[in-house]
Amino acid sequence: MKSPRRLSNSPKSKNLVLYKSMFNQKIQETKNENVVYVFIDASNLWDALKAKGKFLDFERAMKYIKEKFNGTTIKAFYYTAYPAEGTRSYSLDGKHRFFTFLKKGLGFAVIKKELKRISIVSKEGESIEEKGNMDVEITIDALHHFQKYSIAVFFTGDSDFLALVTYLKNHGKKVFIFSSKNNVSQELRTGADGYTDVLEIEDIWGKELKHKAELEKEFK
Repeated sequence: MKSPRRLSNSPKSKNLVLYKSMFNQKIQETKNENVVYVFIDASNLWDALKAKGKFLDFERAMKYIKEKFNGTTIKAFYYTAYPAEGTRSYSLDGKHRFFTFLKKGLGFAVIKKELKRISIVSKEGESIEEKGNMDVEITIDALHHFQKYSIAVFFTGDSDFLALVTYLKNHGKKVFIFSSKNNVSQELRTGADGYTDVLEIEDIWGKELKHKAELEKEFK
């Protein structure tokens, strides 16, 4: 009976393992070349829509981004916090239809959660404050899918994302910020590989807003 074959510790064997590792890494990089992942913070986008007075045409926006970065593949993530049932004077059916359109119509990943209602007591009395920060969810997804993309686009202007942007850049990713003037931090704007003011892109906008209430039903 032959004895089990031992793995060689020779320099040649070690080099072979190293070359194999480098080869596999190169294959992974080639697969991810010009793959664009888009992370959309709905609360930040809401401010841009108010300033523009129009709805964003998401299909055209994704086409614009894919062409701008010569993308081979594009994947979009939409993050939003929505009101709990019974907390608004209007129906939330339209909001949920919008989420379904993004998922089934455009292939977006929609990450949502209910707004937290916090009671604030002051000298003036009691008031209700709503919070729905999605920073953690965006960061987790950007890191979880790290190996799948080479270009990251963030629709946000929040300086809290500077650490994430810096990390991605330091690990070989190209990172770009899409936001609107007066709604983006200087640190984030200069910390990324590039910045685009969405208000200056005419090809990505849809119908005009007739009333502010229309916008609130979609984004508030």
